[in-house]
Amino acid sequence: MVVCGDDALARRLAAELKDVYRERVTLVVPSAREPHRPRIPPPPGALGRAQALLGRVSAAMVRTQTGAPDAPGGDGSADDPPDEPIRVLEAAEADDDTLAEAGIGAAGALALVYDDDETNIHAALRARRLNPRLRLVIRLYNRKLGQYLEQLLDQAAAVGALDAEGADASTTVLSDADTVAPALAGTAVAGTSKVIEADGLLLRAVERSPARQGPATASGLCPLAVLSGTADVAAGPSDAPGGDGPSADDGPELLPDEATAAAAAGRGTVVLETVTYQGRQSRPGSRNGPRRPERRAGARWGLGSLRGRGVPLGSFFSRRLRWSLAGVVGAVLALAVASSVTTGDSPLHATYLSLLDLFAINEPAIGEPVSRKVLQLLSGLTGLLLLPVLVAAALEGLGTFRNATALRRPPRGLSGHVVLLGLGKVGTRVLTQLHELGTPVVCVEADPEARGIALARRLRVPTVVGDVTHEGVLEAAKIQRAHALLALTSDDTTNLEAALYARSVKPQLRVTLRLFDDRFATAVYRTLRAAHPQARTRSRSVSFLAAPAFAGAMMGRQIIGAIPVERKVLLVARVEVRGHAALEGHTIAEVFRPGLLRVLAVDTSAPDDPADTAPGAAQAPPERARARLVRELGDGYALRPQDRVLLVATRQGLGELVTRHSRAAGAARQEA
Repeated sequence: MVVCGDDALARRLAAELKDVYRERVTLVVPSAREPHRPRIPPPPGALGRAQALLGRVSAAMVRTQTGAPDAPGGDGSADDPPDEPIRVLEAAEADDDTLAEAGIGAAGALALVYDDDETNIHAALRARRLNPRLRLVIRLYNRKLGQYLEQLLDQAAAVGALDAEGADASTTVLSDADTVAPALAGTAVAGTSKVIEADGLLLRAVERSPARQGPATASGLCPLAVLSGTADVAAGPSDAPGGDGPSADDGPELLPDEATAAAAAGRGTVVLETVTYQGRQSRPGSRNGPRRPERRAGARWGLGSLRGRGVPLGSFFSRRLRWSLAGVVGAVLALAVASSVTTGDSPLHATYLSLLDLFAINEPAIGEPVSRKVLQLLSGLTGLLLLPVLVAAALEGLGTFRNATALRRPPRGLSGHVVLLGLGKVGTRVLTQLHELGTPVVCVEADPEARGIALARRLRVPTVVGDVTHEGVLEAAKIQRAHALLALTSDDTTNLEAALYARSVKPQLRVTLRLFDDRFATAVYRTLRAAHPQARTRSRSVSFLAAPAFAGAMMGRQIIGAIPVERKVLLVARVEVRGHAALEGHTIAEVFRPGLLRVLAVDTSAPDDPADTAPGAAQAPPERARARLVRELGDGYALRPQDRVLLVATRQGLGELVTRHSRAAGAARQEA
């Protein structure tokens, strides 16, 4: 395996491949000493603020280090040099010479995880030319470009690897922002990052305290873990930064069977449940703000925007103006009917004369009957009333277009919302996820040209443009009445300063920080937990959450999410049954391996035999297919080769499944 990158994701990915899948890894990085991270020059005064903040953090750590539980991660994380040597090459870019030195000709897979999309595309084209049989995993933020690139590289692989039977020269394009967005959004909505979306299902891992233990509910799928006796269920270390540390004797039991889960008296559990996309509604009397019905929230957050292909009249004109226009039209019709009755003209001619009188372009009714003169005067008066209505309509239409291109300000009386700090790559994806969940959001961004500003304008999301370190910016975002703060900028100091200030304004505020350095994240986690024990504090590393998905793609499997449980991680993956001896032909109960692997759902939309489908029969689009939960199929369902399963596994369990599949495929090729 060859991994090329310039940040922490490359090092985490290399460690993941070696420690979990036992692969030989060559790492190509600009520097072998520390993860490369582009730094933005700090604004004036930022260094002084950073030193003051770090001093406060260090002082608090000295006071609480003896009593505070260690958050997992930190020391010994995947960013540190691994115990076993990984071959490391120092190179500024992945050019032809570098790829050849890394052994690209004999490699099984290549991951290109540079922070720049253009760098990854150039390296991917070179690698496909040097080795058409290579499996490629590319980090790319642009979704549409990623789809085109997948098709292009797959076609090149098909042409260049015709002589390599059975070679898996697939191309997978992933975005670290897309991978971690559900987890980050889940911390704001549900207080946990354990939210997985797959195959039409939205799954959530819920921690249950011993007092809440009971029979499985209708929404419960299965127990995922039995927590250790010292874990804090309400805001335990499962959401602390870091990766898989050494397992303690009292550590969590992952994927227990029913007997183990039932015997876990006095210990909390993690249960997987199904949820639906709904707007967040607070309970009456809760601290999260007043209850907001779904319809009310939708009206507040952008029903006045221009949606869909057609533009409704109500999007342009107010109700009062529409009634005014209707009154003028009714008056014109009444005058036309009266003119037709009094003069005996046809209705069409009478309407024509009424319009001429309305716009004052008809001859005066001199010598005409009195009724005609009265109707002409009334038509002229109606024309005078029509003029301000037309001017108001023009101004309202112009104002609608101007407001559609302007950023909304947070409305008065707003409460129970999520303050999203930073609209970069990750923040933009999180904003999309929160909007789909129906969660009210207020964005704060210092750069008016940031990539997420256009999305916020299109979604009509209230946005405050300003430096969060300046006074009054968070107040403008109504932080004192917010439900949660997501600090997702690329600068650790900015995120920390925003979190500390927000906690000083509202001590019970739920805070999620994006921090680059694991040791620094551990210090922040301990300090905030000690200073605010009743509030939820989350510290997240994008590379930690995204590395399992990239590693699974390199092994030929798609990992769609990770569920951290104390010091361990459970992986949710989508796997094709065909070719897996441990899955094909076995029942769901037989596939279940306590502590290693469990099937959650099965996509049974594929027919038993392709011949059963008529040639002219219409097939439903793949996105409409929905996986069926295990409780719907039963433990006795036998997996067919054409099925696709959604499973949860430990890193060891998924690694063994993939390794056995690779060995079986290699043996089959040798026999052929």
